[in-house]
Amino acid sequence: MRRISLAWQIFIGLILGIIIGGVFHGNDTVSNILQPFGDIFLRLIKMIVIPIVVSSLIVGVAGAGDIKQVGKLGFKTLIYFEIVTTIAIVVGLLAANIVHPGTGIDMSSLTKTDIHSYVQTTKETSEHGIIDTILNIVPTNLFESLSQGNMLPIIFFSVVFGIGVAAIGEKGKPVLHFFQGVSEAMFYVTNLVMKVAPIGVFGLIGVTVTQFGLKSLIPLSKLVLTVYGTIIFFIVVVLGLIAWIFRVNIFHIFKILKDELILAYSTASSETVLPKLMQKMEKFGCPKSITTLVIPTGYSFNLDGSTLYQSLAALFIAQMYGIHLSISAQISLVLVLMVTSKGIAGVPGVSFVVLLATLGSVGIPLEGLAFIAGIDRILDMARTACNVIGNSLATIIVSKWEGKYDKAKGEAYLAEISGERDAQYATES
Repeated sequence: MRRISLAWQIFIGLILGIIIGGVFHGNDTVSNILQPFGDIFLRLIKMIVIPIVVSSLIVGVAGAGDIKQVGKLGFKTLIYFEIVTTIAIVVGLLAANIVHPGTGIDMSSLTKTDIHSYVQTTKETSEHGIIDTILNIVPTNLFESLSQGNMLPIIFFSVVFGIGVAAIGEKGKPVLHFFQGVSEAMFYVTNLVMKVAPIGVFGLIGVTVTQFGLKSLIPLSKLVLTVYGTIIFFIVVVLGLIAWIFRVNIFHIFKILKDELILAYSTASSETVLPKLMQKMEKFGCPKSITTLVIPTGYSFNLDGSTLYQSLAALFIAQMYGIHLSISAQISLVLVLMVTSKGIAGVPGVSFVVLLATLGSVGIPLEGLAFIAGIDRILDMARTACNVIGNSLATIIVSKWEGKYDKAKGEAYLAEISGERDAQYATES
């Protein structure tokens, strides 16, 4: 009997969700029936993410055991994140200037979507600058951060605690063994949760298409095509070139993360693949101490797809209103995005909140976001997949930068994946 791979199961769930959503477009009853399927899957993922991040970080840092080494690693990682996300912002601006996706759009043909909740969130975070971000990394109450899922304070505590476990030597070994057990148990739970991923994808995409319909894409098809084309260019050319400089084949990352990329794309949530991403990067030759620090931190500071989209969408809205932004205004936009995209990391609907916080600074009407809010989910799918690839590549590069990448282990894992695929094809034929 043929065994359908997880990637194909997720893809089938995606297609079925689109079909059901298209057939029952505008039917609230069907939307309400589908909603719990997606919500339960996302809740299962959120349930396992924090225990995995905490236990893996403590084990990884305690294994490294050197506070200077951890500090140097964190500094290098943040430098890499800032360089690559700035490149992503510039690529988004260049694409918008070349293609002009917003020029000539009849705004009367577009459906406006309520963005009140995003505006409210932006008001709450408008005073939230770099200093506040740094202060908020240090938790005043760990359990409050855990209950709110605020990842940066959790990462900070886990790193400090891991250093403490390493510092007390033999006395810390029982603690280390405990968290090793927690980490292994949670990865087993992850494998169980992933079995319901196709059902979750079916529910999530089904609700999206049911509510907005495929027709909503037509007036904004130029924006959708520009965003997708630019993200593909950024992944293959820009990230591919960075990978080549560090002697990494970007297509090997695609091969390793096939299941995760389809899942991240389908759910528009990079959180759904965080546990497996950490696991696979470790199998690919990256040490645990680097994998467990770079990937969770990257989820707040290295959102390549999101920052690229933010700059492109800002110019799209300006073009839609016939506003010409000078070179100096666009440079100002780059500088503002470099700050705002980090300053409110972790806020729900972060891409929209960042855009709302940014548009006013360069004189672009905030109301323009209401015209693209309806298709944001479709765009979010592409930028989420880009974020996943960007963080995976960052982990490999930082590992090589530190001289700790295990090339033999990575090649063995690639060979194992190729062997499994060959065996699957043989079974199917």
